[in-house]
Amino acid sequence: MVAVSVVQSAHGRVADLAALRAARSAGTRVVLDATQATGWLDADLGWADVVVGGGYKWLLSPRGVAWMAVREDLELGAQQAGWYAGSDPWTSVYGLPLRLAPDARAYDTSPAWYCHAGAAVALPWLAGLDRAAVHAHCTGLADAFRAGLGMEPAGSAIVAVARPGAADRLTAAGVVTSVRAGAARLAFHLYNTEADVAQALNALH
Repeated sequence: MVAVSVVQSAHGRVADLAALRAARSAGTRVVLDATQATGWLDADLGWADVVVGGGYKWLLSPRGVAWMAVREDLELGAQQAGWYAGSDPWTSVYGLPLRLAPDARAYDTSPAWYCHAGAAVALPWLAGLDRAAVHAHCTGLADAFRAGLGMEPAGSAIVAVARPGAADRLTAAGVVTSVRAGAARLAFHLYNTEADVAQALNALH
């Protein structure tokens, strides 16, 4: 089994999905973490055995929302079963043995109520957007930023700037960034504009 991030958090490198898909065709199970990809990357991941992700990044949901999709032919065991994992929690929660639901509900944990209230607003809105247009917008801004720094285009919405003092200069200019693996990490999403790219480039030049 191969478990890999679809997009690497620190520098935004996109995994070779074609090679992973070929490996699965040859019999290798593939688990994909799409936390840094879902919300901007226009890619079909339905061929993988398992796809997991957190909603607090590109899906614009509060922290605490996560999801998992599993192929029907992959058998899993519920390892963290709790009261919410029964078909009817208020009957299965009392008395032993614990009676798990016969379907995917068996993997549920106690909901983070307020987080899901936020996700219930964000996710339908995101699902209604043109995926290709979102991808083009986010990667277009990131590649424009890369070009302004003399970097090659990467087709990723995440850019890592490994220049001394880059994070401090960006922060001083009002650009929100983070430091990952020693580099200043910028992530371009739906709410970013060409003006944001210019502001970041001015800070670094």
